Amino acid sequence: MHNLAIALHQQGFEVTGSDDEIFEPSRSRLDRLGLMPDKLGWDPFRIHKDLSAVILGMHARLDNPELKRAQELGIPVYSYPAYLYERTKHKTRVVIGGSHGKTTITSMIVHVLRHAGVEFDYLVGAQLEGFDCMVKLSDTSQVAIIEGDEYLASVLDPVPKFHLYKPDIALISGIAWDHINVFKTLDHYTDQFRLFIEAIEPGGKLVYFKGDPEVARLSEDPTVTAQRIPYELPKHRISEGVTVLETAQGDVPLLVFGQHNLQNMEGARHVCHLLGIGDAEFHAAMATFTGAAKRLEKVGGDAKRVVYKDFAHSPSKLKATIQAVREQFPDWQLVACMELHTYSSLSEEFLDQYAGCMDDADRAIVFYDPHAVQLKRLPAIPPARIQQAFARKDIHVLNDPIAVLGVIREERKEEAVLLLMSSGNFGGLDLQAVTEAFMA
Repeated sequence: MHNLAIALHQQGFEVTGSDDEIFEPSRSRLDRLGLMPDKLGWDPFRIHKDLSAVILGMHARLDNPELKRAQELGIPVYSYPAYLYERTKHKTRVVIGGSHGKTTITSMIVHVLRHAGVEFDYLVGAQLEGFDCMVKLSDTSQVAIIEGDEYLASVLDPVPKFHLYKPDIALISGIAWDHINVFKTLDHYTDQFRLFIEAIEPGGKLVYFKGDPEVARLSEDPTVTAQRIPYELPKHRISEGVTVLETAQGDVPLLVFGQHNLQNMEGARHVCHLLGIGDAEFHAAMATFTGAAKRLEKVGGDAKRVVYKDFAHSPSKLKATIQAVREQFPDWQLVACMELHTYSSLSEEFLDQYAGCMDDADRAIVFYDPHAVQLKRLPAIPPARIQQAFARKDIHVLNDPIAVLGVIREERKEEAVLLLMSSGNFGGLDLQAVTEAFMA
């Protein structure tokens, strides 16, 4: 939402906003541009008949006083995906969906188009190097690249965001049950991707990872009318710690690694091809791609020890991220530390989905913040229950961030890699301090 506010401000619109809490880095970025409200909280008198539109985030409820005032005055109210569709409905919309990989694939496509000098609109869910804002809208571009989140759009649009974009080109990277507070069963969750496929515009294209059985089942259903373009893991090798893509144009050394990244790259290649980008130009751009923020992002390291952080938090993401690091550092000790932070991960009925997902790590640590459990109004989880869920007897289960610093230093080998995985912040733990503790 704050990136959309900045994008509209940069385009010359007069933008105001309200919220009852605004966190960093949103607060500082809005403040620099004079977009911070004069006070936090909701005030119906901010809403007046001269407003062109109100854009509603998921934070606002039906009884929100500003929303009610906008409805009374007859002001158009949009969720942000509905507004984004309204602004891009005459453009070629590329929408990237999937339980994992969508931010990375969107980032790869954006990186390639920029490298090729193509003008485009975009919505990306992570900070990218060289971009000051993660949303861009213009009146002159013909293409919009959109990360298609499956979480709900707003209280007025209680459907997954990616249902509202109506793609001309859709991509699905993988399906693994998530957001159980909204989608109570795997079938309910999976069905959202079927509806996403049905939302593809007539004559549209569906790019999909055929190595995911659920994605393949939905995409290859005979009722699908979109043109189907499957992709697989591309040919590659690891040479002296560098992942090398083996292409028809020759070897392409990469700055990223892991099978998940390579699968994502192959999906991005197909999308870029549909947008008129040839393989030679695509691979030249990919050779300089360093990844999206918090997606296997290197925090620090030297010749003997290295630390990465990743946004991974669901079971499938944990497993894939740990496997990627294991593949890249096969002979090093791998210490994996993850935080249970989301509603799903802290829910009793979902915990058993984590069984075996950290088995590829030499040492495994799980952290959770009891305060986060309270905020989500969930019952407390005993550490023994978490250990049982991960099905690993030697796993460390911690709820004190300072204890994490101590445990990661235990039994370190001379060559070791630390992988920190969370969509939160480990209870406010300074990751630079963690890095220094691990490397000391």
